[in-house]
Amino acid sequence: MAEAFHRRRAAMRALMALLYAAAGIAHLVVTDPFLLIVPDWVPAPRLVVQVTGLCEIAGAAALLIPRWRRLAGTMLALYAVAVFPANLKHAVEGIAVPGLPTGWWYHGPRLALQPVLVWWALFCAGVTDWPFRRRP
Repeated sequence: MAEAFHRRRAAMRALMALLYAAAGIAHLVVTDPFLLIVPDWVPAPRLVVQVTGLCEIAGAAALLIPRWRRLAGTMLALYAVAVFPANLKHAVEGIAVPGLPTGWWYHGPRLALQPVLVWWALFCAGVTDWPFRRRP
């Protein structure tokens, strides 16, 4: 049972690392669409989008290194909280971003799943076992 738990966690960690690496590369290669949803109060939006891309790539890589895993998961969880204002702006203002769907059928689940993304990063990093931990 414990072995299956660790295999599932490792698979979830690999998937999260892959997704964050891809998102980070997208932030660096295709910066302009991300600029559309950056809140107006964020200074130097282009630089911020590029730095967040680097953070996503670094977090993805560090998530796969046991020594850095807990820090990486914690930082990726905080990152998911930090980008929530951009996701909220995207939804509330109905900003059309090329390649992404519009409408609340897309934005609603995306916003609702943001806490799941926070949990996923923490779980993958071994910061939490909730809700799978065994009770004594």
